[in-house]
Amino acid sequence: MPKTVLIVDDAVFMRNMLKDIFAAGGDFQVVGEASNGVEAVEKHKELKPNLTTMDIVMPFKSGIEATKEILLENPKGVIVMCSALGQESLVMEAIEAGAADFIVKPFKAEDVLAVVRKVLGEG
Repeated sequence: MPKTVLIVDDAVFMRNMLKDIFAAGGDFQVVGEASNGVEAVEKHKELKPNLTTMDIVMPFKSGIEATKEILLENPKGVIVMCSALGQESLVMEAIEAGAADFIVKPFKAEDVLAVVRKVLGEG
């Protein structure tokens, strides 16, 4: 059974890039997308994905705030943060908030899939 994925990023092209990576990566099904932290929390409750990719800097609610909220609701949630180069302090804050790991933009497909498989216990 494919692993379900929720992609959260305020940039449409980043969501599309991640969708393409997961589509090519085999055993994944993107079940939803969100463009900000508020939507992320709502969609996570509704869809209960195996994995969520979460941008850090977004409107309305940051990825870090959304991560904390999601993990309060679902402590077994697996969230991988997506950050741009130079956001190291935010990445540390995200890991402290409960994120399982992080990937750095710009993405390489093989790096994304390696991190995702590792946090899902497949790598």
